Amino acid sequence: MLGVNPYVPSMSMFKKIPFSFIYQNCFRCSLLPFGTCYYHLFLKPVRISNVHVNYFAVDKTRNLSAVATAAKSTVNTSNSTNAMSNKARKKAHRESPESVLKYKLDMCSKHGKLVEALGLYEEGRSNGVTLKQHHYNVLLYLCAREASGDGVELKELGLKRGFEIFQKMVGDKVSPNETTFTSMARLAVAREDPDLAFELVKQMKSLGIPPKLRSYGPALFGFCEKGNAEKGYELDAHMAESGVTPEEPELSALLKVSADTKNADKVYDMLQRLRATVRQVSESTFQIIEDWFKSEDATKVGVESWDVNKIKKGVVDGGGGWHGQGWLGSGRWRVMRTKMTENGVCRCCGEKLVSIDIDPKETENFATKLTELACNREVKADFIRFQEWLQQHGPFDAVVDGANVGLIKADTFNFNQLNNVVNQLRQMSPSKRSPLVILHQGRVTNGPARNPNNRNWLDSWKRAGALYATPAGSNDDCLSKSLPAFSIPC
Repeated sequence: MLGVNPYVPSMSMFKKIPFSFIYQNCFRCSLLPFGTCYYHLFLKPVRISNVHVNYFAVDKTRNLSAVATAAKSTVNTSNSTNAMSNKARKKAHRESPESVLKYKLDMCSKHGKLVEALGLYEEGRSNGVTLKQHHYNVLLYLCAREASGDGVELKELGLKRGFEIFQKMVGDKVSPNETTFTSMARLAVAREDPDLAFELVKQMKSLGIPPKLRSYGPALFGFCEKGNAEKGYELDAHMAESGVTPEEPELSALLKVSADTKNADKVYDMLQRLRATVRQVSESTFQIIEDWFKSEDATKVGVESWDVNKIKKGVVDGGGGWHGQGWLGSGRWRVMRTKMTENGVCRCCGEKLVSIDIDPKETENFATKLTELACNREVKADFIRFQEWLQQHGPFDAVVDGANVGLIKADTFNFNQLNNVVNQLRQMSPSKRSPLVILHQGRVTNGPARNPNNRNWLDSWKRAGALYATPAGSNDDCLSKSLPAFSIPC
């Protein structure tokens, strides 16, 4: 047996290298520094049985490789299992009795098949299927749809089963939502009970469920069709409290019931609301308006004398086209259908339509929003200083953003161009006062501002209290846009 000295470096190295590497040239060359005797020793043929070979390095590599392979295989298997389980779960959910029933009910809703939906409902309950909010809402929608229709048999079926299903929903302790209450309100009106529909809306609000416009519709139209104007006005007030804005169908219904009950003040109110929110009404609404002005009741309302100055002030304050002073004049109205010219002149009476501006409330809201915007984009102290200056020197009929006007079609700031616009606006102003000119401080003191002619214009605007120079770091555009302004072609 080959003797091995454990203290010889070559031997200690040999013990850590697999035996199969002994005869590789690279290994033999690497042993040259250890001496010739050891070199020749390694050249001698050695039987494997005579040498104890330590395969630790090979085994370790194999083991690590095996562990890595096993880990990779485990991860792949785990991912595959998860993927399969996700697919299986989705498939199980899709094929569950609840999902199958939901799909079939949705198809019935799409095609308006109440009888088939009721059959599915009965079958599901007999099979122990747990019905959820969506199931009940689809059924109630179909019942309300048919109950509001013309078919006698389906109407009775929808009414009967709709209330039964709702009671079952309550018994199963399934929470209703806005869709549930709206369907029940439609069922209540189909049963000619708009009071119940209104109570359902009130209950909805008390439960913290915000009503929508469609939630109020059934009760409102129900009251108006019955001629119950007072209940209609009460519901209209409830809508306002809930922040719900009526649209043309609702306002048209209130207008008709007001005209039918000869409530001239409410007719006036609804006409103004239509003017403010709808502007251009449909043919059906126009017919209601036309019928009112042709009626005998319309000839009996209105005052015969009024304060002209008060009316003019009301028109200005109301934004034009509306004075807000009620019916003026008496006698029969002349009602004709006509067309307007491109310039807004009536082809029948020859009067020209006035431009409609925003009313005082809208103006106040607009100013508030602009102030908030300016405060967000400006240094607050600078904007407050500007407001104080404006209180002292205002009001102005027009505001000029000096930088925008002075740079129109110009490479450098053109004071002559700005002065021309200021003069034109002064001539257009009812008070013949100079408009407010807003310029950045740098444009008031530097560059073209040093020119004697330009300096004279700046000084004249300053003496007139019509020039505001925004401080460094402030935005002259933001300040000019925070004021009502108008422009003319330059």
